[in-house]
Amino acid sequence: MFQKIRGRAWKFGDNVDTDVIIPTRVVTSTSDPYGWARYVMEPLDPDFHKKVEKGDILVAGKNFGCGSSREQAPTALKYAGIGAVIAESFARIFFRNSINIGLPVLECKNISTKIREGDILEVYLETGNIRNLTTGENIKAMPLPEFALQIILDGGLIPYLKKRTSKYARRS
Repeated sequence: MFQKIRGRAWKFGDNVDTDVIIPTRVVTSTSDPYGWARYVMEPLDPDFHKKVEKGDILVAGKNFGCGSSREQAPTALKYAGIGAVIAESFARIFFRNSINIGLPVLECKNISTKIREGDILEVYLETGNIRNLTTGENIKAMPLPEFALQIILDGGLIPYLKKRTSKYARRS
């Protein structure tokens, strides 16, 4: 069974850093990820958190998530309801932090030229296929390696590890 994410596309450009995704002042003032969600993308769109709906898909250009290595940035996106992030490229630490917290991320060459804000997308994580339901176009992203996909499907690295270690504990 394929894991499908369906939602409206929200577009952002190149070099969106972690301080834009979630401002530093917010993560230093509260440890509540639902509190962080109210400030997601605030420097670019102060009302973003009011408009985004559960399952919506963030589409970006190159080097998304550059800047600091805080895992609060992908966590804030996840708690804001973002179902997946598709970008032309990611800062490596943001990419891995996203997988570790269970936020689906896919790299897709030229995605920012193929999607308009507001398009309705279906994303199939196992294959990397993206269907733009608004235009009818099928787009191919780079699928995740099996281990990364499984971490996301399990809800993040901690649930993934708990699931695997409990299997071995039962065998003893």
